[in-house]
Amino acid sequence: MPYTIIANLAVFVVLVIILLKLSKGEMELSRKVLMGLVGGVVFGFGLQGLYSVKSPAVIISTLEWTNVVANSYISLLYMIIMPLILISMIAAIVRFDLITSLRKVSSSVIAVLLFTTILSSIVAIGVIDIFSLSAVSLVSGDQEVARLVSFESRQARIEGLSGSSMLDPFISKNMFSSLADGAGFVFTISVTIFATLFGIAACKFVKENPGHEVAFSKGLDLICGIFMKMVQMIMSLMPYGVMALMARIATSINISDIFYLFKFIAASFVAVGIVFLVHGVFLIVIGFSLKRFFNGVFSVLTIAFKTRSSAACIPLNVEVQIDKLGVPKGIAKVAVSLGASLGQNGCAGIYPTMLALMVAPTIGVEVDFQFLVMLVGIVAITSFIIAGVGGGATFASLIVLSAMGLPIVIVPLLIFIEPLIDMGRTPLNVNGSMTAGVITGRFLNKERA
Repeated sequence: MPYTIIANLAVFVVLVIILLKLSKGEMELSRKVLMGLVGGVVFGFGLQGLYSVKSPAVIISTLEWTNVVANSYISLLYMIIMPLILISMIAAIVRFDLITSLRKVSSSVIAVLLFTTILSSIVAIGVIDIFSLSAVSLVSGDQEVARLVSFESRQARIEGLSGSSMLDPFISKNMFSSLADGAGFVFTISVTIFATLFGIAACKFVKENPGHEVAFSKGLDLICGIFMKMVQMIMSLMPYGVMALMARIATSINISDIFYLFKFIAASFVAVGIVFLVHGVFLIVIGFSLKRFFNGVFSVLTIAFKTRSSAACIPLNVEVQIDKLGVPKGIAKVAVSLGASLGQNGCAGIYPTMLALMVAPTIGVEVDFQFLVMLVGIVAITSFIIAGVGGGATFASLIVLSAMGLPIVIVPLLIFIEPLIDMGRTPLNVNGSMTAGVITGRFLNKERA
């Protein structure tokens, strides 16, 4: 190995050690990722400046080694996607079963949350088109070309089917095969169907055998807890994966491409604002005063903006719905409980849709009507999947991109700007749950009258 390559790798190792020392303690993941991104950009631009003119082969040889870190981390992310879908969907089914005593209330709340999530996805499609956003500079490489080949082969298999035969692949003959095959629309649906059946069967079994209820509940909590701990371990490695990814990307882009992210942030807030208006339209349709609504919810939205946590808003959310919006107590509790994880308009609707539409053109996927319908459908399903264990925008994006056969590289690369975007997404998520509570309250009250 030439000494120049050894020297380059030594510099990369030093940057990893520096990042390791600087990121110790209780620092937020987004800040750690930002430091990794900066380190990768510095290293990549350094390689570009030193070798791009006279010795481009040195850059290629160096990246062959740093790519081991980058590709290994991306593989770890792919590894957890299908198990995440399976475990999260089972947990979601069990969770929904706990509120069957309020079946009509929960059905109405879920319908509103799901419908607004679908509309949020459609809004994101329009915003991406208006801003002409693309991730061409951020997503590139041989791995993505391979993903395109895989995507096209799956598309060919689907297009080769006709009529009712298109539904056949969704029922897997071998669940382990679907889990092993990994990303793809068909495999995602197959695993979701299996998890749904398993969750329903588990709930029925526990009801028929009450003696197993405690053991089942503890067992499910244990499995979810262990899996989420593994997810946390993988996520903790993200700064180093991002450093290696950015080292690769920075060798072929200009510094101006990095500032393209500010356009994405602006587009995200525009989409959030439009969905807030959509919530307002729903309130006007049911005859609820917008002034009363937003005067009442302002304090909750403020907390959501500051904390970027829907869970932190739950106590005040319930109180405001009951005292200021006139929502019955039972409905308010169900709306807040479901809205804290299901049908999150910002995290499960807008964000994954925007990432998918930004990534698709980078690997030559045609964004046609069929693609958009499939995307909105996957977004809607994902809003249920992440309900079991939370996970937020990152997990939702991983699942949506994987299900669409798109590269997931962009997800870790954008983690460092998530806190800023989340300041808009979280209030939107909370506002969605309160809107669902008000609509459900009005609907059920009229029905009883």
